[in-house]
Amino acid sequence: MSEALTDAGVSLTSGPLIALRRVALSSYAAPPMAALPGGFVTRRRGQGIEVVDVREYVAGDDIRHLDRGTTARTGRLHVRQFQEERDRVSLLVADFRASMFWGLRRAFLSVAAAEALVMIGWHLVESGGRVALLAITPDAPVIVPPRGRTRGMLDVIGGLVQAHRNGFEAVLAGREDALTLDQALTRAERLAPTGAEIIIASGFDAPGPDLSDRLDRLAHRRSPRLVLMTESKTHEMPRGWYPIRLSDGRQKRVYLARAEAEEECMYQQVAERAALVLNASDRVEETARRISASFPTRLAA
Repeated sequence: MSEALTDAGVSLTSGPLIALRRVALSSYAAPPMAALPGGFVTRRRGQGIEVVDVREYVAGDDIRHLDRGTTARTGRLHVRQFQEERDRVSLLVADFRASMFWGLRRAFLSVAAAEALVMIGWHLVESGGRVALLAITPDAPVIVPPRGRTRGMLDVIGGLVQAHRNGFEAVLAGREDALTLDQALTRAERLAPTGAEIIIASGFDAPGPDLSDRLDRLAHRRSPRLVLMTESKTHEMPRGWYPIRLSDGRQKRVYLARAEAEEECMYQQVAERAALVLNASDRVEETARRISASFPTRLAA
């Protein structure tokens, strides 16, 4: 590769992704109010080990949960209720197909997508969850099984770096994407357990005809969240003629004129679902603030 192809923002390395832990966690110190509800994990009464309540016994209660102290004090049978324990797994899905390897200013969309997923992942493991990875490339995907704590994020980062390198090499070699996005997401159904959150970072180019149906199936017992990686109109390329290649291989030149700056929207509709919009040209601190607004804290209340 030439020196330009190894620059930050073009290639992906583990060091900067590990360093995003500080940026990710600091953005949650005083996060703004979320524009959309949801994303909270709450306590539920069930079969756990932490007592959350004591109430009077009713027919059908498990006699093993009798609270002897309260029963002796009141003279009536009382049982303990426990907090249900949940194993919170989040599958991070990185789209490293050919359409993600471009950018105008700071970084390729593929690099910005990896940064966004890593910042989300750092917060998830710090709040007690486990993270897994499905990285889609023009060739075979890279999969990292769910794991918690710092070790889990280091495994995910290693998988992202490997997948990005594989995808970049495939693009440079001119290989076409093997699957559309809806086809690639069939693996997510097998990788994400029931109740898991699936966070998909993509430009959503070449989504395939069944993306909406695929997301509906994922949403049946899981929670898909979409992150749309883009370049906003405030970062348009300078006015002039540019060469482009069409999908059939033909080359043309088109004239681009700068558009008037438009206010950026927090969300856009993708496959009939709200997707958080992240601009690849933004600084990582700004990206972290937008993420903290859309993915509120998951610490149990």
